[in-house]
Amino acid sequence: MSVIQERITPTPELASEDRARAEHYAVLSRLFASAPDADFLQNLTAIAASLGNAESPLGIAWQGIGEAALTTSVDTLDEEYTRTFLTIGRPEVMLFGSFYIAGFMMEEPVVQLRDDLAELGLGRRFGITESEDHFAALCDVMRHLIVTGPDAPGLARQQLFFARHLAPWVDTFADALEKSQSTTFYSRTAPLLRAFFDVERLAFDML
Repeated sequence: MSVIQERITPTPELASEDRARAEHYAVLSRLFASAPDADFLQNLTAIAASLGNAESPLGIAWQGIGEAALTTSVDTLDEEYTRTFLTIGRPEVMLFGSFYIAGFMMEEPVVQLRDDLAELGLGRRFGITESEDHFAALCDVMRHLIVTGPDAPGLARQQLFFARHLAPWVDTFADALEKSQSTTFYSRTAPLLRAFFDVERLAFDML
């Protein structure tokens, strides 16, 4: 699932750090857009093997993801994703930022998000029913902003979007994943979210 319709713009040359950031956002988007299929689960194992190490919280988190990916199956993940995020009524873990920021779905945070997306020239893809504040969609936007704007104005856009639409709630989201009684795989993503977004915050604070 990709909620966001991107503008077609030339892709500038990216530094290795920006390329790694964009790849992290792409992986996070795919992880939470829907249950991983066989190809993505195999790729996830390879990604975790290349990034996992004991030298940093992010590397340790990737080790955990790799272990979790090796000990699960596509069918198990499909059941877990549905049970955790898609149950009728209120799911155990919500994937939408407005819930964590405002306490309700589709409140003022979504209005501001849509205004910001319009200013960036982005919007909902045709046929997508999920709200733009879905975690996967927000990761899509950050990936897009990184690959299309690694210069100073682009970094400013990334910083503003991150501060408004991800930073206020991603830690609470990670807490909900970690405390979930329905998950064995997705609870292991909580350290990855915390570690990656801590790095993002630190980098933006240094601008």
